[in-house]
Amino acid sequence: MNQYARLLIEAGPLAAFFIANSQAGIMIGTAVFMVAISISVLVSWRFERKVPVMPVVGAGFVLLFGGLTLWLQDDLFIKIKPTLVNLLFAAVLFAAHLTRRNVLKHVLGSVLNLSDAGWRTLAIRWAWFFLLLAALNEVVWRTMTTDAWVNFKVFGIMPLTLLFSALQAPLILRHQVPEEPPAEKSSSAS
Repeated sequence: MNQYARLLIEAGPLAAFFIANSQAGIMIGTAVFMVAISISVLVSWRFERKVPVMPVVGAGFVLLFGGLTLWLQDDLFIKIKPTLVNLLFAAVLFAAHLTRRNVLKHVLGSVLNLSDAGWRTLAIRWAWFFLLLAALNEVVWRTMTTDAWVNFKVFGIMPLTLLFSALQAPLILRHQVPEEPPAEKSSSAS
């Protein structure tokens, strides 16, 4: 799947949430978000025959907390979802660090080839970043309107995550381990 299709699959549900919320309110926005994220996971599975862990966890939380929001008619649940997801990711990364396991290496090891020190540093940085996102979400949903929170969720969290990812480039370059070239086969002339 190309990068643009992947971006559409990942950002599409948020765009649908934003549009539906702005046109019909948080309850309809939440219902649309639940449908869109379900479609996103299914499309990802259809084309790649796998779905990365983080989108599956995110979709599970959207379905759980979106369902609670709709069932109880209380937008608190969809608003605290980003806090809880980010706290979960931070807790997993910190716990893995304490037990000398690296979950991030397991998740991204097929894309990045880093030294163990690089993986440890990257995992800790992401853990702290997830804590920051959880705190920001709490501040925004508690102090601003629902529409302002939706705007932050759509136009704040994604750019912050992309910026944070880009800022990790020096660390990644510094700790990148060159891949070993495949063994050459010797050809014998007859």
